[in-house]
Amino acid sequence: SHWQKTIDWSAVAKTGIDFVIVKAGGSDGKIEPFYKESTFERNYEGAKANGLNVGAYYYVGPNFLSAEDGIADANRFLDIIKGKTFEMPIALDLESTRIEDKTGATDAAIAFCETLENAGYYVVIYGSDLYGFKDRMEIDRLKDYDKWVARYGIEPQYVKEYGIWQYSSTEH
Repeated sequence: SHWQKTIDWSAVAKTGIDFVIVKAGGSDGKIEPFYKESTFERNYEGAKANGLNVGAYYYVGPNFLSAEDGIADANRFLDIIKGKTFEMPIALDLESTRIEDKTGATDAAIAFCETLENAGYYVVIYGSDLYGFKDRMEIDRLKDYDKWVARYGIEPQYVKEYGIWQYSSTEH
């Protein structure tokens, strides 16, 4: 995302890293609630040009509360990634909803994933082990979807089955 500033994709490829998942957009904007990530095109093109396998993610905001919200965000994501090819999954990044909105956020997540799968994509759900999956999602309802779990220092404890474990916020 823009938080990583300008990425030297050639240097990344030389480290042996073989895939990246770049931020495409989100629904958590302060000025414009729905947006395309300012660095998406540059990061997508740079990663592709250096032979990396690419995926993309969409960061949902606190108003991701119903199946209708999930479908609307999925359609915005589809507009952003239209015409792109991905070797890696595309992902729902859910970490900004309120704890008390767990049921609605899960309804939205399912609708988001179904919409993207119906469009032909392989989708995963991203969240931290505890703050995301335990606190903000009804994980028993998400068994049909692979998870990308952030848990630094130790292997995920709450999420028992996952496709990706993000164990660091750096390249190490």
